[in-house]
Amino acid sequence: MMKKGERISVEQALALGRNEIRALHQEYLNAGLVTLLKLVDFDKRFVRARGVSVWDSEGQEYLDFLGGYGSLNTGHNHPRIIAAVEAVRELPNLLQASLSPLAGALAKNLAAVAPGDLKRSFFCNSGAEAVEGAIKLARIATGRSQLIYTENSFHGKTFGALSVTGRVKYQEAFRPLVAACRAIPYDDLAALEQALDAREAAAFIVEPIQGEGGVNLPSPGYLAEAKRLCVKYGTLFIADEIQTGLGRTGKMFACEYEGVEPDILCLAKSLGGGVMPVGAYIATDAAWKKAYGSLDRALLHTSTFGGNAWACAAALAALEVIIEEDLPRQAAEKGEYLLRRLGELREKSALLKEVRGRGLLIGLEFAEKKKGLAHTLSFGLLEKLSQEYLGSLVAGELLNRHRVITAYTLNNPNVIRLEPPLGVGYEQIDYVLKALAEVLERNRSFLGMAASGIKVPLGRRKA
Repeated sequence: MMKKGERISVEQALALGRNEIRALHQEYLNAGLVTLLKLVDFDKRFVRARGVSVWDSEGQEYLDFLGGYGSLNTGHNHPRIIAAVEAVRELPNLLQASLSPLAGALAKNLAAVAPGDLKRSFFCNSGAEAVEGAIKLARIATGRSQLIYTENSFHGKTFGALSVTGRVKYQEAFRPLVAACRAIPYDDLAALEQALDAREAAAFIVEPIQGEGGVNLPSPGYLAEAKRLCVKYGTLFIADEIQTGLGRTGKMFACEYEGVEPDILCLAKSLGGGVMPVGAYIATDAAWKKAYGSLDRALLHTSTFGGNAWACAAALAALEVIIEEDLPRQAAEKGEYLLRRLGELREKSALLKEVRGRGLLIGLEFAEKKKGLAHTLSFGLLEKLSQEYLGSLVAGELLNRHRVITAYTLNNPNVIRLEPPLGVGYEQIDYVLKALAEVLERNRSFLGMAASGIKVPLGRRKA
């Protein structure tokens, strides 16, 4: 271990070995995360990436079907996005005493593709920051304080975003959270109307598809009726499209499937093209003017790095790539193919309980359909373990035997997500389908999969 006071240069950092990287993270970052990643051999050192593929330090190719949790709609290191950032490298990246042409252009372009009357953008650095800004805008624009959110949702882990995130595990240690936040069941219009009836809610924030909740789709018509109820009771409708937006579900925005026009829409992840961290919310002109339309309110919510030149250049290029490569159409067509093939696989598997999703946001839920003698003799312990670890075991098998990168969803560890870049090829999809079929064929129970071990020798991938 290095002595205190010693420093590591960029060149030295890039030359570090896997064990040295582990040691640094163990000592100076999140030691628990190091242990967790080591359990499923998820701490490999990757040295190159392009499109759907990444390569480790030993030259082995992997297919990335995790896609940065939805941050890589355009793929790894898209050359047009890299070129856009390179084109602005001589500009001042941060200069608050000026108006950025790139930020202005990006706001205009987002307004051009956003649904309904969404017009005014605020730029920040992440999805959680976008949510923070959106709920602040809703409160000041309406003069109300209450925020309604759904159970099993995920909107971020900063304080305000955490207060409207529907998982107690993440909230409990930080209570009291932001006051007047009310959780209701997802996909429950009666509960929503009951919560709205007092006319105290500034906003209802909802994901068109719950990503971290396990890729949960609401009933047809839910979003449209939820928006109608919000209008009826004077509450702003916030669509969190951080994971579903920018083509992921087969349309530019998932709320477009029901013709929903949000009052505020949150974006991040793929907005930066997988190259720069960029977040944004887009609001209607009416909502924005009520909140920040006067000089004395113009600086109530700001961000030092929001709208910087490099981030805006990357976002401008990413938006053009999404449109010109017709990535929403590609997501719709490839997602339909993948869902159909996964449905066929589910009929044959004892572990694959359900397949659900839209476009290339797909969740695979694993559970043992039949409990055997081992479960009975363990007094339910195996069942509890399978509920918590089956998804990670499948992900570990896919990574270590087949070099396919996936991960489970934060709120439901028995659901692994498939979120590849939208330009993924059918040959790559077929390889992943074959790999998953082999994993499920080799391991017909949780006990069998656990006994086979998570870390296994790597064979050459054929695809």
